[in-house]
Amino acid sequence: MSPTHLAPHAVYALLDGGEFRVANQRGRLVFLDFYATWCEPCKLELPLVERWARAHSQSLVVPIDVGERRSIVAEFAWRYSLQNVAFDPAARSRALFDLQGFPTIVVVDPHGYIRAKWEGLNPAIALALTNAEKNL
Repeated sequence: MSPTHLAPHAVYALLDGGEFRVANQRGRLVFLDFYATWCEPCKLELPLVERWARAHSQSLVVPIDVGERRSIVAEFAWRYSLQNVAFDPAARSRALFDLQGFPTIVVVDPHGYIRAKWEGLNPAIALALTNAEKNL
């Protein structure tokens, strides 16, 4: 999947109840942060992304666990103080967003188009998020 394609109409259950619909986020810059609890690089990057998200509330960051049960996701989210957590126990995100590994962040612009996709651990992820926020 190359950037600048319309984001899939993915729907995810939210850990705190309800659901998150990617298509309903028009008008906002959205960062979909795909991860798994067994992923060691995710454990390093997620706190960096969460810290950035708390300081940039005009953008929406949604951590999305891929392929695991709610109970596993809940314990991990609590341990890492994650907010707005969605989960995809059937791992449909792998095909929808062409996920090759974790962590992967997909940037969806306010018009609903995928503008960037960052795969793998990036110790400077806060800088990448800020640059995307300023330029999109």
